[in-house]
Amino acid sequence: MKKILASSLALAGALFALSLAANPAHAQATRTWVSGVGDDVNPCSRTAPCKTFAGAISKTTTDGEINCLDPAGFGTVTITKSMTIDCTGTFGSLLNAGVNAVNIVFDSFAGADARKTVNLRGLSLQGAESGAIGVRITGNGASSHVHIEDTLISANFTGAATGISDARTGGNLTVLNTTIRSMGTAGISIAPTGGGVVRVTLSNVRVVNASSGLTSSAGAAIMIKNSVFTDNALVGVQIGPSAQSVIKSSTISHNGTGISSAGITRLSDSEVFLNGTAVSGAVQSYSNNSFVGAIGGTITPIGSASNPSGLQ
Repeated sequence: MKKILASSLALAGALFALSLAANPAHAQATRTWVSGVGDDVNPCSRTAPCKTFAGAISKTTTDGEINCLDPAGFGTVTITKSMTIDCTGTFGSLLNAGVNAVNIVFDSFAGADARKTVNLRGLSLQGAESGAIGVRITGNGASSHVHIEDTLISANFTGAATGISDARTGGNLTVLNTTIRSMGTAGISIAPTGGGVVRVTLSNVRVVNASSGLTSSAGAAIMIKNSVFTDNALVGVQIGPSAQSVIKSSTISHNGTGISSAGITRLSDSEVFLNGTAVSGAVQSYSNNSFVGAIGGTITPIGSASNPSGLQ
């Protein structure tokens, strides 16, 4: 009887050990949650959420998703794998006083992480008068994608703040339905490194009361549609040498200079009005644009005698 009991206990112990190995207490999940009343020691499940994005990210698988259970401040975060942070309906906040709110570091993505895709949605990034960069994107970004949707980025007049800074070696950036305001430097800065190309699409984006609305350098390829750049002290949209852009159905107003272009800029169905100077440099313009105010640069019509509008 004693031998049978001992054998049974040994077998039960072995099975228990195997169950622990197969089901660790904090295994990574494809979906995790954060809450203002959560705790980062939790597994970040819906019933036991974490407190911060930084706490949840280590418990979320590559290509997984972090959701917010309630509106709260969830701390700054560094992202080193493909994932989604989506606080739609709760507007999760990141207070980034003195630091960057979100760092996306593609050099730290694992080699097996072939998608290299980060999605940010439904967030409020608040610099509280001392923030640095709202979303900073760096590293070897070949074939990488960053999508930012339904987001507010506000620094509240801090001198060094930038809303979105993309300095990858290449990749794609999409910003939709987003407001960037009160930045000490640029609302959006596109400065590719290593001779790469960063392809940017901005749709329904508003950049208000920054030093510069958008700045770019060589390797930037930018499409702007249905967007507003207004009340920016230096320039609304700046297209640097060897950069190129298309601006369509947008408003650029009340800036020091509306459009400053040392690269290639094509403008369609847009209004450039009541800036200190409408255009600096050279802009190619379809006939359906409106310019009001001093023209400091060159506006070249796109079209011909047979097709004066330039539109196809």
